[in-house]
Amino acid sequence: MKILLINQAVSCFIAFLKVSLPYFKQKYNYKYLIAMKKLKHLSVVAMAGMMLVACGQNKKEEQVSSAQETETVTVADETATSQVQDTIEVELNAEDTMKFDKNEIRVHAGQQVRLTLNHVGKLPKSSMGHNFVLLSQGTDVNAFATKAVQEGKAPDFEVPESLLTEVIAHTKTIGGGESVTIEFTAPEAGTYDYICSFPGHASMMNGKLIVE
Repeated sequence: MKILLINQAVSCFIAFLKVSLPYFKQKYNYKYLIAMKKLKHLSVVAMAGMMLVACGQNKKEEQVSSAQETETVTVADETATSQVQDTIEVELNAEDTMKFDKNEIRVHAGQQVRLTLNHVGKLPKSSMGHNFVLLSQGTDVNAFATKAVQEGKAPDFEVPESLLTEVIAHTKTIGGGESVTIEFTAPEAGTYDYICSFPGHASMMNGKLIVE
């Protein structure tokens, strides 16, 4: 398109020369040859100048196109980075003061969750055991904790088999300085309670698993 416009401009310039030069020759005959040379030189310069402008515009358009391609790649990379990971690592610490260091955990539905429970205290399992119990939606937390104590067996007080139908996932009970890791698939979107079911702990050691 730009080359066509340049050709049209040059054609107009040449037409102007053809019309004006006979008059110029008749009036200023003794300077005709000099004028012809100068005008020819000017026409060449004009054509070269217009060609340079066209090339410069093409180069700018190529640079803009290249920049747009680079930007597109960057956006694609950010999109890939933001994709949900298949497995999420979660660390939950429990203390001798009967506290979890997290009262909220966020995951995505269907995501594989690898949860590690660390007992960062020093007291033994028999007196200050901790576990992680993720309850099904709709489970009465207080009722579950009460049954877990009543039906659990000392000294570990593991989750009784009779209550496993209300449990999505759970760890074994651990003592001070110990750790345990479990894996489970995040359930459908919603909010789920998790507790430590060791006797007397559920009222203080609890939180929410939020599945998005």
